[in-house]
Amino acid sequence: MESDWHPCQAVLAFSWLFGGVTAVLSPSAAQACFPVMLLLPLLLKATLLHLASGFYHPFHNGFYYNHIMNDNGDEQDKVDYFSGSKLVVEASKDPVYSYNGANVTLPCHYRYEPDQGPKRKIRIKWSKLRDDYTKEQDVMVAIGKTNVAFGDFKGRAHIRQAGETSWHEASLVISDVRLKDDGKYRCEVIDGLEDESDIVDLRLQGIVFPYQPPRGQYRLNFHEAEQACQDQGAILANFNQLFQAWSEGLDWCNAGWLADGTVQYPIRLPRKPCGGVHLAPGIRSYGPRHRHLHRFDAFCFSSALRGGFCARDGAGVLGKVLCVPPS
Repeated sequence: MESDWHPCQAVLAFSWLFGGVTAVLSPSAAQACFPVMLLLPLLLKATLLHLASGFYHPFHNGFYYNHIMNDNGDEQDKVDYFSGSKLVVEASKDPVYSYNGANVTLPCHYRYEPDQGPKRKIRIKWSKLRDDYTKEQDVMVAIGKTNVAFGDFKGRAHIRQAGETSWHEASLVISDVRLKDDGKYRCEVIDGLEDESDIVDLRLQGIVFPYQPPRGQYRLNFHEAEQACQDQGAILANFNQLFQAWSEGLDWCNAGWLADGTVQYPIRLPRKPCGGVHLAPGIRSYGPRHRHLHRFDAFCFSSALRGGFCARDGAGVLGKVLCVPPS
């Protein structure tokens, strides 16, 4: 009795079960099965995705927390904490202000609910969030009285000593503050499998000024703009610094690089050469630009200017000259 099993079905079943194993067919059968064989990679991918979806569990910072339904009928979950108490981390809700060369403390504390008395040594980690929200920059890690700082924070960062309080100390002390220290910091407390964190915003006081090279408007790519600001004893400004300068009166029609690789400019008086008269005042943005190919001016930030400067705005026929006196 002749079998109804077609060679194409054999290839499909064999490849489905054994992946990379290929059946050997005659040239005529291989030609007939060619359309089916084209579908094999898609079928294999769909199978793997289906299998992977069956093993997914929610996780928090690498650890799976078990949620148990309560008996109150209010559809609220009860969290089963590994240590029997809730770890609470709380940092300063208001921005912390400082200036170049100063010492600053970023407040952060932790406690347990309910309090279970003295705990074993926990791990405290501080990291700095990048302006473009890519990988965080490690600042320091502390276990007990042992502190290890990283990168530019070596020799400048440590955990503040604990005082008499129900909150445990995790505050970060930074000495000799630098311009690029400005930004958001994550305070993370790790106790075994419990892991909680909060954010502190450090803002440096200073001035934002537009920079245009002597050879003319829009001549700087991103890396040249970084270097140009450093040559002035400054760094590229971030959005918060530019927004603060705008709120204090900065009006500038030339677009410039910011630290996150975007190109923006502040407008207080809408006008035709600067995006049109019908747009509301604010920060106009070109969004992210190519850091090597595209060329603009720059917005620099410094806590103090070593001398005054003047720059010409490109708006209008004659433009506008902005002069900033020495600090």
